[in-house]
Amino acid sequence: MCLALVGTAVAANSDVVRQYFGTILLANEEEYDKEVLKELPDKIEQNMILPFSDEEEKIYVANLAKVNEELQQLYDIEGSDKMQILKMLTRLRQLCLEPRLVYDNIDQPSSKLKACMELIKTMQENKQKVLLFSSFTSALDLIAEECQKAGITYYMLTGSTNKEERRELVSRFQKDDTTLFLISLKAGGTGLNLTSAENVIHYDPWWNISAENQATDRAYRIGQKNNVQVYKLITKDSIEEKIYDLQQRKATLTDNMLDTKTTFISKLSKEDIMNLFE
Repeated sequence: MCLALVGTAVAANSDVVRQYFGTILLANEEEYDKEVLKELPDKIEQNMILPFSDEEEKIYVANLAKVNEELQQLYDIEGSDKMQILKMLTRLRQLCLEPRLVYDNIDQPSSKLKACMELIKTMQENKQKVLLFSSFTSALDLIAEECQKAGITYYMLTGSTNKEERRELVSRFQKDDTTLFLISLKAGGTGLNLTSAENVIHYDPWWNISAENQATDRAYRIGQKNNVQVYKLITKDSIEEKIYDLQQRKATLTDNMLDTKTTFISKLSKEDIMNLFE
């Protein structure tokens, strides 16, 4: 097949071009993955469903009610107000992770953070290394604070990490006995070789399940000698469960590494969006 890219036709057909190259890349990756999987140890995935505390649930439910009121006022739910909807979803997602991301008058770590720290401590005791991915760098900062208190060694990689430091951190983690690598999903979900880790934690579910899988593959790749345990932390009765369910039902929408959260939201129907806020 020959695809001609001439003059303004590129701009006019940018979606077609993106889709074409995305399809070709995915097809090549799938073929490559089949061969790679034959050489790799096992990958065990586990969803950890974590309940809110009583106080966290009150805060979440109150915000959910407020968001639903605002949602009813949007006159064009399938058009120009998608960015506003995304802001609403982001606020609910932050509350699932850590109410301190939204409120300044809370001084205790969230239930999710406490559960996550227990998991990391267990890995540390077993002398196992772990990668932790989150789409919120502010959440990574709070995890880092708890690690400092608990004496857990860690590195952190975000969008502000320059290329030289990025290479240095990866090299160190592969060689030393640092327990934890905190990684921004957007900044470090691809292009890293971190096979010294045998545990992967996804601190919050992402719209694009392919992005999560690519992040997991920082550890689960050629060179990995151990079975890899993948933990997905999902807050019970929350937007996170809705996102996870949507991932499974909308695999054809999310299974494209060129998708972003904005384009994914734009592909959802009014019914899908309303269901997220139930």
